[in-house]
Amino acid sequence: MPHDRYDPYDFANRRHIGPTTQEIDAMLGVVGAESLHALMDETLPADIRQEERLDFGVAMTERRVIEHMRGIADKNRLLVSLIGQGYHGTTMPPVIQRNIFENPAWYTAYSPYQPEISQGRLEALLNFQTLVCDLTGLDIANASLLDEATAAAEAMGMAQRIGANGKTAFFVDAECLPQTIAVLRTRAAPLGWTIVVGDPATDLDPAQVFGAIFQYPGVCGGIRDLTGAIADLHAAGAVAVVAADPLALTLLTSPGEMGADIAIGSMQRYGVPMGYGGPHAAYMATRDAHKRTLPGRLVGVSVDARGNRAYRLALQTREQHIRREKATSNICTAQVLLAVIAGMYAVFHGPRGLKAIAARVHRDAVRLAGGLEALGFTVEPEHFFDTITVRVGAFQGLILGQAVANGVNLRKVGADRIGITVDERTRPDILQAVWRAFGSTDPVYDEAWPESRLPQALMRTSPYLTHPIFHMNRAESEMTRYMRRLADRDLALDRAMIPLGSCTMKLNATAEMLPVSWPEFAEIHPFVPADQALGYRALIDDLSEKLCAITGYDAISMQPNSGAQGEYAGLLAIRAYHLSRGDAHRTVCLIPSSAHGTNPASAQMCGMSVVVVGADAQGNVDLDDFRKKAELHSGKLAACMITYPSTHGVFEVQVRAICDIVHGHGGQVYLDGANLNALVGLARPGDIGADVSHLNLHKTFCIPHGGGGPGMGPIGVKAHLIPFLPSDPRTGEEGAVSAAPYGSASILPISWSYCLLMGGRGLTQATRIAILNANYIAARLKGAYPVLYSGAQGRVAHECIIDVRPFQKSAGVSVDDIAKRLIDCGFHPPTMSWPVAGTLMIEPTESETKGEIDRFCDAMLAIREEIRAIEDGRMDRANNPLKHAPHTVRDLVGTWERPYSREAACFPSGSLGMDKYWPPINRVDNAYGDRNLVCACPPVDAYSEAAE
Repeated sequence: MPHDRYDPYDFANRRHIGPTTQEIDAMLGVVGAESLHALMDETLPADIRQEERLDFGVAMTERRVIEHMRGIADKNRLLVSLIGQGYHGTTMPPVIQRNIFENPAWYTAYSPYQPEISQGRLEALLNFQTLVCDLTGLDIANASLLDEATAAAEAMGMAQRIGANGKTAFFVDAECLPQTIAVLRTRAAPLGWTIVVGDPATDLDPAQVFGAIFQYPGVCGGIRDLTGAIADLHAAGAVAVVAADPLALTLLTSPGEMGADIAIGSMQRYGVPMGYGGPHAAYMATRDAHKRTLPGRLVGVSVDARGNRAYRLALQTREQHIRREKATSNICTAQVLLAVIAGMYAVFHGPRGLKAIAARVHRDAVRLAGGLEALGFTVEPEHFFDTITVRVGAFQGLILGQAVANGVNLRKVGADRIGITVDERTRPDILQAVWRAFGSTDPVYDEAWPESRLPQALMRTSPYLTHPIFHMNRAESEMTRYMRRLADRDLALDRAMIPLGSCTMKLNATAEMLPVSWPEFAEIHPFVPADQALGYRALIDDLSEKLCAITGYDAISMQPNSGAQGEYAGLLAIRAYHLSRGDAHRTVCLIPSSAHGTNPASAQMCGMSVVVVGADAQGNVDLDDFRKKAELHSGKLAACMITYPSTHGVFEVQVRAICDIVHGHGGQVYLDGANLNALVGLARPGDIGADVSHLNLHKTFCIPHGGGGPGMGPIGVKAHLIPFLPSDPRTGEEGAVSAAPYGSASILPISWSYCLLMGGRGLTQATRIAILNANYIAARLKGAYPVLYSGAQGRVAHECIIDVRPFQKSAGVSVDDIAKRLIDCGFHPPTMSWPVAGTLMIEPTESETKGEIDRFCDAMLAIREEIRAIEDGRMDRANNPLKHAPHTVRDLVGTWERPYSREAACFPSGSLGMDKYWPPINRVDNAYGDRNLVCACPPVDAYSEAAE
C-alpha cells in the first residue's frame, strides 16, 4: 500500500481534495485514527479490498488537460448536419450561454426539493412548463424528462394506465423517429405489450390498441391532420399521444386542439446544442384530468408563511422512487439545466421571435425544395415544415458523398431517397452546398420569399406565450439582470457545501467544464458518420477503459443517460441473459428495504416481481432473511439489487456472502453504483461478486447535477453480460434504452478530464478523504446527535445518518425544522427522512475543506443548543427560531413580536455575516399548494390574490 502521508500540493488534483495535509492530521486526531490507512482498515472489510493500486499514470496539470482535450476535440470533424431525425442545429444566445450554461450558480445546484433555496430555478422551470403548455395546447406539463425517445416510452406507459379498453397493444406511427421506435420496443417487451408499427391511415385499428403515438411533423417531413385518428381512438377507449416539434408548433395547430391526450417531444432546438446526443430536455404535457399519472416532476405555485408567492415541487407523492415497487416509472431526474435554457430561449426571443425563427426555417426548406425540383428531382411530401425527402434512385451514395465533400451531412432514407432537415443555423451558402451535392454547377440563392408549403388547414390561429414574462424587454441588460435575480434566489455549490447523503455534491472543476462549450463537442449530430467523431471515439474508449479498471468490469455502455436509466439497462441485460439460457421463468428480484427507491421501480419495469428483504438492527441486510427468501424463490430468482456501501452509510461485511447466495441460486447481482465515491481505488464491484452496476457520472465523476439533471448512468458488466448491453437506437429495433447511441455524450469530457487531472492515485485519495470527512462529521456531532448506523468498528462510510426523531417528543422539533434552520446558517439541508424517516443523512464529499465542514458542524451544534433551550423551557415550544425558519430579510423590518431576537433569527452560528445567504421566501405552505394546484405562470394579479 502507498504511504498515506499524501501532500495534495504534489499533484494537479489539489482542486478536488479539500483538506490540506495538516488538516487531515487534525481530523484524524478527532476521529481517533492513527492514519488514513488505519481508518480505511477500520472502515472497509478486508476481504473486499482491491490488491492492485489504481494507476492511470501521472496526473495531468490543468493546462496539460486542456491542451490534451483540444487535441481530442480536433479529431472530430465539424460539418453542417442537416440529418434531422430529432436533432437540429440551434443557436444558444450568448447571454444565456455565459449566464446560465457556463455559470456554476446554475449548473452546481441540486434538485429543488428545498423550495426556500430553489426559487430561482423553480421560476425558470415554471416558465418552461408554461412554454410547453402553450405550444402543445394542453393543460399541464412536467418540468422535463430525459430525451424524446424515453419520453415517448413514458407516454406509452401513461397511456396504458389511463386507457379504458384493457388492450395490450400500442400503435406506433411509422413516421416516428427510428430511435423512438427502438426505445418503445425495448420498454414494451418485458411488460408483455405488443408494438404495432404502421401507417395510421391504413394500419391503425383503434379497437385493438390501448393507445397510439403519432409524429408531427413526421420524420420524412409530412404534416397530417390527426383529428380524425384521435377521435377514433377515443371512441375505442384508447389514448392518443403526439410527438411534436416545438418550433413547428409556433406555426401549426397544436396537438391539444386536435384532441391529443398527451404530447411529448424534445426542446433541444430551443437553444441547446446537439452535443452528439445530449443532454437535452424532453417535454411531456397532458390534460388536467391526467395530472396525477404524469411521470416526473411538476413545479407548482404556493405561498410562504407570510402569504407571499412561492414555488415548489407539486404532487410530490408522484415521485416514483418514493412509490418503490408500486411505481409506474423509475424516473428520479429531469434535465433541469437544459429545461432552464430552453425556457430562457423562449423568454429571450418571445412569441414573435420564435415565430420568426420558425418562419425563416420554413422559407429555407421551401427554397431548398424549389432548387432541387429545378434540378429535376422529386421532392416529397407536398406539405412540410423543415424536412424534405428527395427521390434520387441509384445516385443516393454518390450524392451523400458529394454532400460530405461540400461540408454537409444528409440523411439516408431507404435505398433510394435522401432526407434533409434545415434549421435555425441554415444560411444561403449551406443551401448552395446542398444544391452542388445534387449536381448544380452554379447554385443561386433567391432571397425572395417563396410561397409557403405548410397546409393551410393546419395553420395555427390560437395564441401562445401570452404571459408577461415572454414579453419582457429583451435587451441584454434586462435579460442579464433577470437571470442574475433568479440565480441569487438559489443556493448552489458555488455558495456553500451541499451535504446531501447519497447525492455526492462534489466539486465540478472549471477546467473539466470548459470543453463542454467547445463547438467540436457541442455541435456534432449523434448520427454523423463514424469518421467525423473520432475524437468522441477516443474519449469514450479511454474513459470506458478507466471505468473498467475502477470497477472491475469487462465492458461499459455509455448509452443510459441517467442513473435510473442505468438501473433499467442493467436489469434488462440480466433479463436478456436469462432469456438466452431458456430461463424465462426467472423473474424474482430480491431488494433490501434500504435500497434506493428507483431499484424496485426499475425491476418492475423489466417485468420482475420484487421481493423485499429486511434489515437488521445495525442497518445491514438481514442475511438470514435474504438466505431464506433466496431459497424460497430459488427456481425463479433472476437478480438481487444491492447498494454498496449500503444506503445506511456503512460497508456491510457480508456483501460477498450475499453475492454467493444469489449466484448459488442461479441469479445475477446488480450493485447500485450510487455510492461508488466510497469505493474508487479501494474496492471494485466486479471483484466483490457483482455482475452489473450503473455508475452515476454526475456523482462520483464530477458531472454537475445542474439543478436535477444533466446526468449520465453508464453500466459496467462482466463478460457474460456483454452481448446484452444496449443496442444502437438508430436501427429502430428492440434493445436501446435512450435516443442516442452514447447517451448524453457531450458531458463525458467532464468525467474524462476528472480522471486525467486526478490520476489513479488522486482518485484513490479522493475516496479516502470522502470517508475521512464523513467520519469527522460523525465524530464531531456524535455527542449531540446519535449516529444511527456504523460498521463493525464504529466507522461510517462516506456518509452518515444522524437521528433527530427524539427531538419531536422532547422539544416538538421535527426534521423539517432542523433542515429549515440550516438554511438560516447558509447551508443546503442534508437528505431528510431517507432512507429512515425522521433522520438526516449527511455526505460531505472529499471536495470540502475542513473549514467548511467545521462551519457546518458548528451550525448543527448551535441548532442542538436551540433544541436544548426548548427542552429546558428557556425557549417557547411553538414560537422559536426553528419553527419559523428560514428567516428572510423581511424579518429585519416591521413589527417583531417573537420571543427571540431578530439577530438570533437571521444570524445564527455558521452564517457568514456580511456574506450571508438570504433565502427569498419564508417556509413554504405545502398544503396550500396541494389544495390550489397551479403549474403554469399564473396571471400577475393571481399573485396578489394568493397573498391576501
